[in-house]
Amino acid sequence: MSTAIATTAGDLRRLAGRALRHEARTPDALMVNIALPVIIMLLFVYVFGGAITTGSSGLAYVDFVVPAVLLMAGGYGAALTAVSISREMTGGMIDRFRTLPISGWVVPAGFVVASVVRSVVATAIALAVAIALGFRPSASLAEGALVLALVFGYVLAVSAVAALWGLFVRSTQAAEAFSFMVIFFPYVSDGVVPAETMPGPLRGFAEHQPTTPIVEALRALLLDQPMGNAGWLSAIWLTAAVLISVPIAAVLFRRRTAR
Repeated sequence: MSTAIATTAGDLRRLAGRALRHEARTPDALMVNIALPVIIMLLFVYVFGGAITTGSSGLAYVDFVVPAVLLMAGGYGAALTAVSISREMTGGMIDRFRTLPISGWVVPAGFVVASVVRSVVATAIALAVAIALGFRPSASLAEGALVLALVFGYVLAVSAVAALWGLFVRSTQAAEAFSFMVIFFPYVSDGVVPAETMPGPLRGFAEHQPTTPIVEALRALLLDQPMGNAGWLSAIWLTAAVLISVPIAAVLFRRRTAR
């Protein structure tokens, strides 16, 4: 049993490394992953920041918006997993993998692992830019660890759902739509503007969609504020996303690669 686990772990490591090397060999995509969070951060802080109030939170806008931008940075990179998997499924590479003595589920899992690594780095870059723009987190060491865990969980959840989407759609063009959906959700949450300022139906959606508690939990951890229900709501949403997406993606992968 231990030999089988070691073999599978080695296959997963090699496939994740392959995905990361492929990313490094496409500098245009790599630059987009790095530049996008920086551009978004500059846009919100310098262009919109002077005109937007943060409602009852009383926070400076840079402090209010940074958690949402961190999710955008990590979520965009994670969402690209859908494109990578779709490209492999339609480009013939999966046929080559099928001739190798590896477990089928390891192939999409390798893309998910690579996505988590890439997206966590993009989020760290976004946080560094935020600090340069005046964001001053006051998180303790324990809170900082929870921030890292929350970002990791968010990226893992988005990557898992992206893998499912990439296996579900039949073209890379359709797979690309997932990244726009992921970036859209933080806009209609309590992350960019206070949900309390939105009209009735939109406010109800913003307050109850999954991004809002994650943003609020990040904001509370980074700024050492009370978290309320945001922590356990975030855990429920992220855990559910992974537990639902992974088995369905495994079934779709087996069906699409069966001869």
